[in-house]
Amino acid sequence: MYRVFEALDELVTIVEEARGVPMTSSCVVPRGDVLELLDDVRDALPGEVDDAQDVLDKRDDLLLAARKEAGETVAGANEEAERTVSDATSEAERILADARARAEQMLGDAHNEAERMVAGGQAEYQNLTERSRAESERMIQAGRDAYDRAIEDARAEQARLVSQTEVVQAAHAESARIVDEAHSEADRQRADCDAYVDGKLAEFSELLATTLRTVDSGRNHLRSPSTGHGNGRSTLYDYQV
Repeated sequence: MYRVFEALDELVTIVEEARGVPMTSSCVVPRGDVLELLDDVRDALPGEVDDAQDVLDKRDDLLLAARKEAGETVAGANEEAERTVSDATSEAERILADARARAEQMLGDAHNEAERMVAGGQAEYQNLTERSRAESERMIQAGRDAYDRAIEDARAEQARLVSQTEVVQAAHAESARIVDEAHSEADRQRADCDAYVDGKLAEFSELLATTLRTVDSGRNHLRSPSTGHGNGRSTLYDYQV
């Protein structure tokens, strides 16, 4: 793009410094130099268009990679949360089952011991039964408490994983926004550049058209029968491009 602006500046300089045609607003410019600079502009523009397309392609690849990574992160976090909850539930159920089994075993042992000692007195039987029932209830309650704690821990871990997932999603959304802004800025600059180049080329097209009309007018004047072959012809040669 630097060569495009450089060539345009040179064309402007040529037009500004060109020798004017008397009695007109036209000027005489070196055709070879102007055509060479226009060729430079034409050769430089396709490269800049390719660079702009590369920016668009990289933008699309970056957005696709960001969306893919965000999806994988969310899926992984959800799987980890579900696995944590499942493991915690299984562990809590196992603890509760063990507590109930131990309580039932202790209660059965207490009944057996009470029956064996029933001959020793009804009061001792009742006391042992109460102690066994209290111990079994304590074991069951302990199992329930352990179950509740495991469920709460699993839910807290799930909430933490979901929070981390939201942070990752926010980060990817911000990266996508930055890429979109960069793409918009690149499009704007390219549009400004295209408009500038188009305007300059239009000006040079008009200038060349005016120059060609001046040349044609001079040639017609030379072909005119009323034109002499003296100093007038030399003066018209000076006006040709």
